[in-house]
Amino acid sequence: MSLTIRPAVRTDAAQILAFITELADYERARHEVVASVDDIQRSLFDEGSTVHSLICERDGLAIGFAVYFYSYSTWLGRNGIYLEDLYVTPEQRGDGAGRKLLRHIASEAVQNNCGRLEWSVLDWNAPAIGFYQSLGAEAQSEWLRYRLDGEKLLAFARG
Repeated sequence: MSLTIRPAVRTDAAQILAFITELADYERARHEVVASVDDIQRSLFDEGSTVHSLICERDGLAIGFAVYFYSYSTWLGRNGIYLEDLYVTPEQRGDGAGRKLLRHIASEAVQNNCGRLEWSVLDWNAPAIGFYQSLGAEAQSEWLRYRLDGEKLLAFARG
């Protein structure tokens, strides 16, 4: 069986949204997905987009995706890559698709002289944590992630 990674294109938007929804179901957060196909098309593929996306295919069938963007480290004085989502359908896991997706992004980071590749994982997601640890990745437990969104973001922005 042939496993390939390719850049996503605008016509992949519905498939990407389906993968996002599957991932959200797994993460018990389906109710938080408000994106539409139009949102995905605009944010990933319109001119000026700062987001990159990949499709993983097995024998021509889309089985997973990744979405990432470039970040910057003032301490390193170099760009990094932040992996927003990495997902492979459950029935296709265990044959190296996730590893191949992540290695593709890591290779891009190295080719572009990035200082790091980072992502977040839910603290209860033992399979993902085990996978990431098997790659040599280390949890950054000294940092807490904060977020402003929705009404709190609007209220803060308005002062």
